[in-house]
Amino acid sequence: MNEHRTFSRRALLGAGFVGAVGLAGLALGCSRSEPADDRLAARDVALQLSWLHSVQFGGSYIALDRGWWSDGGLNVSLLQGGPNAPVEPPVVSGTALVGISAADYTAAAVAQGAPFRIIGVAMQKNPFVIASLPQRPVNEPADLEGMRIGMALANTPVLETLCTLNDVDVDRIEVVPTQYSAQPLLAGEVDCLLCWQTDLPVAMTVQGIESVTMLMADFGYAVHSQTYIATEQSLAERRDDLVALMAGEVRGWEEYRTDTDAAAQLTVDMFPDAGLDLETQRLQAAAQVPLMFSPLTDEFGFGWWTDESVEANRKTLELLGHPVEASLWDRSILEQVHGR
Repeated sequence: MNEHRTFSRRALLGAGFVGAVGLAGLALGCSRSEPADDRLAARDVALQLSWLHSVQFGGSYIALDRGWWSDGGLNVSLLQGGPNAPVEPPVVSGTALVGISAADYTAAAVAQGAPFRIIGVAMQKNPFVIASLPQRPVNEPADLEGMRIGMALANTPVLETLCTLNDVDVDRIEVVPTQYSAQPLLAGEVDCLLCWQTDLPVAMTVQGIESVTMLMADFGYAVHSQTYIATEQSLAERRDDLVALMAGEVRGWEEYRTDTDAAAQLTVDMFPDAGLDLETQRLQAAAQVPLMFSPLTDEFGFGWWTDESVEANRKTLELLGHPVEASLWDRSILEQVHGR
């Protein structure tokens, strides 16, 4: 099973974010690319991942494996994230040129003075879902009333925001604190779970258990996820490196889309000690595609976003307690990458 089953990244990172941002000297594990033919000419940069190694970052692994960053003059290190490795400190300190975060985390960091800009959006739809079983499904937010939902208490603002957006009485929902596992749902301890589309539902599928998922993004919960962040200083002084890094990402993810099974196999092969199950990785890889690609990305390219989606994000973020300006999003790097 994948690493998400035992704990929630949101529960572990969200509650302790304020203290974490100051830890600029964090020691992080990494996977380093093979040297380019002209290693001395390559510029060393790092991409800070938001979580432990898995096919969640399959496009990055493809870019590394194919040498596409080396072709662009970069020697890229992929720094593994995790419960003790928040994204923002290494980007602020310059240890990483770019970090993979989410709009709510970035908004919280900016409120504390971090000079971030979002320069790309990998997940066009937020991956949060309400997962339930067919015998008592949650098909829309109104179905939550009268139910017991298993979740980390740190995600209470997420549930409250979903309810506010859909005129649902949150007081009619019983919140049951649970570990990040499908077991409470399968044992009948709760009626549904707040989780990511790509983990607990996939874990149930691997066990042969059918589930019902209600994607919160389909009901107004607009928070860009798996976003690429960089500092204002990097945008001003290291544009060439940012363009080269994002060009490799774009190429890697476009290739990922053509064969998600191959991306899963590469992930397992690259990280043999990560305890990754190939079938789980395959299912996760396929589940990511509709979250990351859309008619918008087909037209404008991977990582793109619209002004309308920014406004929807700002509305949701304000409900979450993280008001931000539209200037948090800077599309100039992607415009260079995609020639727009």
